[in-house]
Amino acid sequence: MMEVVKVGMADLNVATSPQKIRTSGLGSCVGVVIYDETTNICGMAHVMLPNSSLGKAELINKAKYADTALDVLLEKLLKMGVNQALLKAKLAGGSQMFKFSSTSEMMRIGPRNVEAVKEKLKELRIRIVAEDVGGTSGRTIEFDPLTSKLSIRTVSQGVSEI
Repeated sequence: MMEVVKVGMADLNVATSPQKIRTSGLGSCVGVVIYDETTNICGMAHVMLPNSSLGKAELINKAKYADTALDVLLEKLLKMGVNQALLKAKLAGGSQMFKFSSTSEMMRIGPRNVEAVKEKLKELRIRIVAEDVGGTSGRTIEFDPLTSKLSIRTVSQGVSEI
């Protein structure tokens, strides 16, 4: 029985082959997978918002924001023995889930999440090798660290792999 590590909303986790790692309910959220093909170790973050400065509380959930989640995820992966120079990333999500008459920046959460994640990965020098972002549908993603394949189930569009 294949073990699947589940990642909730505003959550992150790591997995190592033969495990797979999955998150569902990606609407405007972005699922970010960072992996090392040489060790078959991977991590996934379910990013809800672009920037932790949007958090009002003293104690923020670091997994919730693009700018903090990826730091935490990278730290966990390094502790597991990945080679930072070899890390790659795949992303999915960032949909524009609702039709708004206003083009208000606040409402562009999906696209802003994608931009924030890309910015952060660039800062961490982690190359994005594939992405399935934007659109208007929700997604469920599952990553297999053994094959480095990200399977994406999009609402009403079936399954694709990147």
